[in-house]
Amino acid sequence: MNIFDEIESEVQSYARSFPRLFNRAKGEFLYDEEGNEYLDFLAGAGTLNYGHNNDLFKKELLAYIEADGISHGLDLHTRAKEYFLDTLNEKILKPRGLEYVVQFTGPTGTNAVEAALKLARNVTGRENVVSFTNGFHGVSLGALATTGNSHHRGASGVSLSGSSRMPYDGYLGDGIDTTAYFDKVLSDSSSGIDAPAAVIVETVQGEGGINAASFEWLRNLEAVCRKHDVLLIVDDIQSGCGRTGTFFSFEEAGIKPDIVTMSKSLSGYGLPFAVVLIRPELDQWKPGEHNGTFRGNNMAFVTAAAAIDNYWSNDEFAKQVQAKGRYISSRLEAITSKYGDGSFSPRGRGMMQGIYCVNGTLAGKITRKAFAKSLMIETSGADNQVVKFLCPLTISEENLKRGIDIVEQAIAEVCAEQGDIPSEVDFFEDDYNIPAEERFSKAG
Repeated sequence: MNIFDEIESEVQSYARSFPRLFNRAKGEFLYDEEGNEYLDFLAGAGTLNYGHNNDLFKKELLAYIEADGISHGLDLHTRAKEYFLDTLNEKILKPRGLEYVVQFTGPTGTNAVEAALKLARNVTGRENVVSFTNGFHGVSLGALATTGNSHHRGASGVSLSGSSRMPYDGYLGDGIDTTAYFDKVLSDSSSGIDAPAAVIVETVQGEGGINAASFEWLRNLEAVCRKHDVLLIVDDIQSGCGRTGTFFSFEEAGIKPDIVTMSKSLSGYGLPFAVVLIRPELDQWKPGEHNGTFRGNNMAFVTAAAAIDNYWSNDEFAKQVQAKGRYISSRLEAITSKYGDGSFSPRGRGMMQGIYCVNGTLAGKITRKAFAKSLMIETSGADNQVVKFLCPLTISEENLKRGIDIVEQAIAEVCAEQGDIPSEVDFFEDDYNIPAEERFSKAG
């Protein structure tokens, strides 16, 4: 029994899907103790948009540490924070016509969501928050109340209140605009839906299965919020920082949220860092009313500013990401049309895409075969039925092609083993021939 089996909690998940001892990482690769190389299409669940140990950021971070730069500063004014704020304002917010103040929260995405929900309730004087089917916003209790996944909600141990669920775009089928239903229930005092303080939404649902809302739906949602004086919160924690092809995932829709939550790839280097962007008139916090010991990660300020300086000073990087996104789309369209006769379908946008499989067991078989071929890729969705592509945005074209080739090979092998059209019953029965530690190895 190794030390992980001996004293690490059973709550571990990614380690079950990728049971290796990793000790080094660079760019789009991870390396295990034996020196084996793995192409990384997991990227810290979307935290490593710029790859592992990006040299452009590392040199800035090492210089800061060598100069005895402040590592922990609560919410004190520091030179590192000043430079990050100036860089964010001048190179991200102003060019996009966005006017936000920046709240530094605890270092995780769920910390940012908790702060956003609390602020919306305090500003409006209302309790209810509307969230969406298949949405995921974190596992602390406030964020969990707005999360749809029953696996995570069931672990709370208490009743989760303060949130009403609405159907996300496409949830009721093609051609049904669910924002019209939302407008209807807000207009009807007998609908049973209390007037909400805010709506919280992901433009692309990551953990929910790579469900991408259409730009029209997002614009309609914003219009409903404006009509009923409801704040619009966009959770850009996983889909932001360039993942969909623009720095913010909502840019192409032309909407301007009241509040935006960000974390994951914001630091650029995998360092814990989260912020809430707030329209100035909504910034009604009293000093210290919402705080946290680690709301000032100065090392993350250094690497976050370096990420903006090096990748977002012009539109060149965005164009590269968009081109890679188009390549992923073309490949996934070809793969899903070639295999399984309806067993697979593509979804998502930009470099946040996935392959929807007929069931979670099929998706699990594919990801296990991919890992055996040295590709790390995970699943998402309510039933783990989506093979989820989250490779670094900086991945070379050669390695992007290589990774997708491996997924296609894995799909071809699984289909050959099971027949052209997968059967729910076949996969269910076949599961019993797979060791338990593999059957229950879903990460996240």
